[in-house]
Amino acid sequence: MTTPSDGTPGGPEQPRPDGPEHDTADADWSRAILDAAGAADGGGGGDGPVPDSRILNQEEIDRLLDFAMPSASEDPPSAIKLLVSSTTVNKDRLPMLDVVFDRMVRLLNTSLRQFASTNVETSLLRIEWLRYNDFLDAIELPALIGVARAEQWDNQMLLSIDSALIYCMMDVLLGGRRARPGRVDGRAYTSIERKMTERLMKVVLQDLGQSFDPLAQVDFVFDRLEVNPQFATITRATNAVIRVRIAVEVERRTGHIDIVIPYATLEPVRGKLVQMFMGERFGHDSVWESHLKGELMRSKLELVAVLSETQVPLGEVLNWQKGQSLKLRINPDAPVLVLSKTIPLFAGNMGQRNGNIAVKVETDLDAKQELIDGLLSH
Repeated sequence: MTTPSDGTPGGPEQPRPDGPEHDTADADWSRAILDAAGAADGGGGGDGPVPDSRILNQEEIDRLLDFAMPSASEDPPSAIKLLVSSTTVNKDRLPMLDVVFDRMVRLLNTSLRQFASTNVETSLLRIEWLRYNDFLDAIELPALIGVARAEQWDNQMLLSIDSALIYCMMDVLLGGRRARPGRVDGRAYTSIERKMTERLMKVVLQDLGQSFDPLAQVDFVFDRLEVNPQFATITRATNAVIRVRIAVEVERRTGHIDIVIPYATLEPVRGKLVQMFMGERFGHDSVWESHLKGELMRSKLELVAVLSETQVPLGEVLNWQKGQSLKLRINPDAPVLVLSKTIPLFAGNMGQRNGNIAVKVETDLDAKQELIDGLLSH
């Protein structure tokens, strides 16, 4: 017995094996189809009720889609594997960094308006911590990347400007159309575009340096301009960096400026960046320190005048007897050293005054501040 495979007359015929097992299989398939139809119709529909209709529970759905939960017998991942596969970046909170870049945005509003001779609005989108390779993967190409050096910190940073802002600035500066431009793909940047972008980056770097002035004096000097992100590598791929994204709106067209600063670059001023407000000091009270210094100046101090020092072998010292005299051979004009504990303070000459032995101070050894610092540390 043969039937058409597509259920239409005249179609190709396939042999159909007969037997009780195949009849059972056909019955199972038919019941499964009826169950699915009943589940889709909410248990009804058609000409009458569908027998044996049911809805799969969550466990059956997970087993069907191979979303089964791992068994308790599986070993948890090792600590080394978790450490290697970790994508998070451990970071310190730097509250003053928000203040610095808020100030930079205000400065950029004025500087870019003078640069473009039109209305420019800048806003700080976000400050985020990530790994350097994550930043390289997220760069929207084509883009121009500037490498700058922080002179006083002896390290480098990056400045990236996307193509939308570059083309917008070119249209504004060269008197082109100010409507939304079409997408430009597949061409390299011209020398004019590179020069204009370099000038724009120098304006941004100058404002960035002024933003850090209340915390530390630093000059960001433009170094070079790169098109390929691989040639702008300034740190290792897994090192932590700070990416600051600033949105720039010019003539109803928006672009982005990304400032990337490695964590190691900010290390010289990290102690100031962790402050909660400008001028905050941790563990240091100038009023109490001045009061303590004044009290120390009025306190009594034991001084020792050393006439001379000599070295004697231990064997000779052990042979000394009671009443034995030691000849030091001191020159009457030899200077006398005045010490407090082990810190030499003054040098002078030995003499007499009013029947008492006295020392006339001739030289100040400039060790008074060292003595005060030692007392304050205790």
